[in-house]
Amino acid sequence: MRTIKLLALSTLLAATAFVSSGPPWISIEYPGNPYAQDVKDAFLYVHAFHHGTPVPNPVSGTAEGLVKGERRTVALRFENTERVGVYALTKQWPSEGLWTLVIGATQGGGENSTAYAVVELNASGTVSSVNVPTTRRNNYLVPAAVAMTAIDAGLRTRAAQVASR
Repeated sequence: MRTIKLLALSTLLAATAFVSSGPPWISIEYPGNPYAQDVKDAFLYVHAFHHGTPVPNPVSGTAEGLVKGERRTVALRFENTERVGVYALTKQWPSEGLWTLVIGATQGGGENSTAYAVVELNASGTVSSVNVPTTRRNNYLVPAAVAMTAIDAGLRTRAAQVASR
């Protein structure tokens, strides 16, 4: 019986080490499904992965905006869905202004432990682009950090483009 317990424990430890090795991944599903029964009025869904496997990694984010020339930040709340590793985001930022959503799925700690999605919204409030910043390390594509200075510069550039129209 002791041998079985030790074998089960070693299998569990090996599985835990396997799941925690390698970087997380994130993807965005837009638009939200209006027929979903678990979360009504989802603006978009966030998918958290370990390699290709959906996992319930913590998801967090902010809406970074430029409203009448002033920078705004809104902390975002995500709701669990009936699907593993899928989180719903309802609209929590004002309709006025230009917005970029910075969303992260975190797995473990250390370098490259958060995969980010940068979701740019156009002047009408719909998604115009989604970017998952990455870098190459040891011949593997891994998540890269997001610099808020780059988000701010992007908002100001987009605002200037809208103003020139």
